[in-house]
Amino acid sequence: MGWTFKLHGGIATALGTALLVLAALTWIPGSLPMSASRWLVPVIVVLFFPIFISAWVRMLLTRADRHSMWLAFRCLSGRVQLVLATLAVAGVAMIIISLAVERNLQSAEVKDGRYFAFDTTPYARGPVEVTQDQYEAVLESDQRSMFAIPGVLFVVAATFVMASGEIRRSDRGFVPSRP
Repeated sequence: MGWTFKLHGGIATALGTALLVLAALTWIPGSLPMSASRWLVPVIVVLFFPIFISAWVRMLLTRADRHSMWLAFRCLSGRVQLVLATLAVAGVAMIIISLAVERNLQSAEVKDGRYFAFDTTPYARGPVEVTQDQYEAVLESDQRSMFAIPGVLFVVAATFVMASGEIRRSDRGFVPSRP
């Protein structure tokens, strides 16, 4: 596998790991120190699109089907497979748990010293006043989703890139016979 595939996959894996760690930290009582940072979401978006789209393009350029991609993933070293699979399963588990615990409230905000959240219950949609404890729970749930979903997608991008690099490596070793 070429060094660009390794670099691309490594960056995607590192960013996915960092986001999944931040998502896991939202279960610790208290708020994250970076929760008030307005620069975090734009940084995630700016990094996500080029990395994910280029991973998708690299996968499409191999012209491999799903079965070939699976076989290429299986050809990766055991450690790489273990890391990517563990991160993907942990991220999906965090998303599922977060969605299961969520109570139809999202987008917590403070107005005039009072706490509000948007209620997404059918036929009762709209802002509702909540307690401070509910406000913090909604804020943490929103942060968990904000970190876990792109984290899993970064891991998926790393998997695409690594499998594409393996297919590319195996294709280079194949020389078609001349008639």
